[in-house]
Amino acid sequence: MTSGTTAWDRSRVEGGLATRTLCGALLGLAVCACSLSQSPTEPQPTKTAAPTPSPDPGASPTPSPVLGAPAPKPTPTPTSSPSPSPTATPDPDGSGCGSPTPPELSRIAVSVLQRGSDRWVLDSTPQVGPNVQYCAQIGFTDGRSICPVRQEGDPQRSACELLVTGRAADTGRPGPTWYRNGSPCTGPASGCANHSDNQYLALAYLGGAFTACGKNGVCGEVDVDK
Repeated sequence: MTSGTTAWDRSRVEGGLATRTLCGALLGLAVCACSLSQSPTEPQPTKTAAPTPSPDPGASPTPSPVLGAPAPKPTPTPTSSPSPSPTATPDPDGSGCGSPTPPELSRIAVSVLQRGSDRWVLDSTPQVGPNVQYCAQIGFTDGRSICPVRQEGDPQRSACELLVTGRAADTGRPGPTWYRNGSPCTGPASGCANHSDNQYLALAYLGGAFTACGKNGVCGEVDVDK
């Protein structure tokens, strides 16, 4: 200030300085108040990625589809084959009788072969027919229609006789079953007996009607008047 400045001028200057000082202080307080009045910014939540699940070691992996693979063909159901028809068992009793095969037994010729003091020997011969053609084929060319199954001495005679006659019901040997007056021949007490070596023969100890029967029920008979 110059010396020429009046007291009023100094007071104006001092008053202006004071005013500026006060305004500056008030301005500072206002700034602070504004800063305090503002609410703090709310922090935004941070988004975290979801964790990738770990594979289950016990789970079976899903198979990937195979493209272009052909569909499996159905298994055909097996069809059962028809059972073969049973083969007929050949008759062992006729295995040795060849061609021509004799017809069915039609009669048995029974006769007295030998007369003894204590017993008679009876004989039986199986016969077939009537069949003229068969009899001629086996050598009987005299026109007969009833004949034995083979000629005497023919190696097939025993087998062919067995074929038509069968086996005795009581002994099981090839030949007829023998009876006296309708009862089986079991020994001297019954009046007759089977021959020890040949079923086509029988022994008569007493008189009576003696019959020899084949497997088909055909029988031949002779009367013994002993």
